[in-house]
Amino acid sequence: MDVKTGFFFFFSAVLLFAAFRVITARNPVHAVLYLILAFAQAAAVWMLLKAEFLAIALVLVYLGAVMVLFLFVVMMLDIHIDTVRKGFWKHFPLAAAIGALIAFEMAAMLMGAFGGVDESKAIAVTVDAAGKAVQVSNTKALGILLYTEYLYPVQVAAVILLVAMISAIALTLRQRKDSKAINPSEQIRVRAQDRLEMVRMAPTQKAPEPASETGVQSEEKKA
Repeated sequence: MDVKTGFFFFFSAVLLFAAFRVITARNPVHAVLYLILAFAQAAAVWMLLKAEFLAIALVLVYLGAVMVLFLFVVMMLDIHIDTVRKGFWKHFPLAAAIGALIAFEMAAMLMGAFGGVDESKAIAVTVDAAGKAVQVSNTKALGILLYTEYLYPVQVAAVILLVAMISAIALTLRQRKDSKAINPSEQIRVRAQDRLEMVRMAPTQKAPEPASETGVQSEEKKA
């Protein structure tokens, strides 16, 4: 067994352990952290399989954005573990059966599709100006294909994502009644007499003396 195979088994073992802890951890924050570890090990496995683009996309998109968002959301939510776990064992047989079925289908598809893949064919081959075959990485070959043959679909997808982002912001933007925001135009037009108003008031009556002092004075007068 060479070094590459050893790293593959090591990353796979850590990936399986992290995935198991994701569904068995009692603390949601710990589950998210184990999920981050699982994604990191999956990216390492893809690097060993020479799928550099998938590995970098997994690190940048999921580890760098999605999982950080999940972690902050889970930490801000007030999740009651006892309430969430009610009825767990009641639905466990159905969930286990569905999970086993999905795992079987994925294993059958992967073994049938990648069982006879030759490693030498996994490297993309391009032809230079002189007509010679040049081996390039999968990321470069995918980039060339996306921005030449599939340029318009990529632009359409980018526009759709932009519209979806603007729509999400527009739908969630609401005018809050308890907001303490100040209109800058009204703040600039304010005048000193609008901020302070002098009011004439009649003088107040003298406060009565405390009961203890008046009692002492009356006793002195009687004496």
